[in-house]
Amino acid sequence: MRTLVTLILNIIWLLTAGWALFLGYLLAGILACILVVTIPFGLASFRIAGFVIWPFGREVVDTRAGGAASTLGNVIWFVIAGWWLALGHVGTAIAQAVTIIGIPLAWANIKLIPVTCFPFGKQIVDSDSARSRMLPIAR
Repeated sequence: MRTLVTLILNIIWLLTAGWALFLGYLLAGILACILVVTIPFGLASFRIAGFVIWPFGREVVDTRAGGAASTLGNVIWFVIAGWWLALGHVGTAIAQAVTIIGIPLAWANIKLIPVTCFPFGKQIVDSDSARSRMLPIAR
């Protein structure tokens, strides 16, 4: 049952916001890959594009492995691309929230803003893996 709901939400998402947001991330990734030094930003954008086109059933988790390089990358990303991609999420969330059925999609859009603004040091995993990481080990 959960898989069916996830599939339905992903299809509605794709039709209402996923394709447009995907194109925004794709454009940002292509522009970032023009220069060799900005290729990591392009790769981050492509990774988020794959997440934003089919987000339900997957989650973003912190890798805690980034360090200072990830922090610097996140600051540069936010200034160059993160803020306008976040505005795209806000705009589509407002449009989705107009209808009752769109409210969960609008909420998902808002939940994507942190990874949109600060993608480095994050990993996209399926929801079951994310839940298993958060469960304490019973001994």
